[in-house]
Amino acid sequence: MGWIERNRGHLLVVLINSTMLLIALFWLRTPSPPAMELVLPDTPTPVSTPTPAFLRVYVTGAVYRPDVYELPASSIVKDALLAAGGATTDADLERINLALALHDEQHVHVPRRGEQAAQPARESDATVSETLPSQININTATVEELVSLPGIGPALAERIVTWRETHGPFTHVTDIKQVPGIGEAIFARIQPYITVAP
Repeated sequence: MGWIERNRGHLLVVLINSTMLLIALFWLRTPSPPAMELVLPDTPTPVSTPTPAFLRVYVTGAVYRPDVYELPASSIVKDALLAAGGATTDADLERINLALALHDEQHVHVPRRGEQAAQPARESDATVSETLPSQININTATVEELVSLPGIGPALAERIVTWRETHGPFTHVTDIKQVPGIGEAIFARIQPYITVAP
């Protein structure tokens, strides 16, 4: 008992150190808990709603409101005719296929009875039985006659007549490019169908 009493301080230090060593060994040998993986529920990919497609179709000739119209992609020639206010009383509907499907940027011309047919500008347009005047005298043509030209709507036809009345008759077909709104692209489309014959 005398030795224990004398070395009580040393024994206490040894005991504390041993306890700390055991705690450290236990902590090191205990496996770490597995890392928890955060699993998020699958988020469905949003499905984009397709935008309805529209066709821009230019309708001229024997209709009440010749102009460019936007029509659903599934439209046929008859839909274009109705959009333009329907056929006038002198329309020759036997010369066009009302059931034919339309395509974007198409020109549909409704001929009048007795109107002379011309060579269509494009082969694909021939399937719609489009007809264009063989030649239009831009010095004497009316607004109604001018709108039968490819790319010429009522507003542009009015501008041609106004320019002619203000500046006098055209001396050459290229003079029509002086009319506001008629550039090289439109001139190239109408050149085969216009003349300045007296």
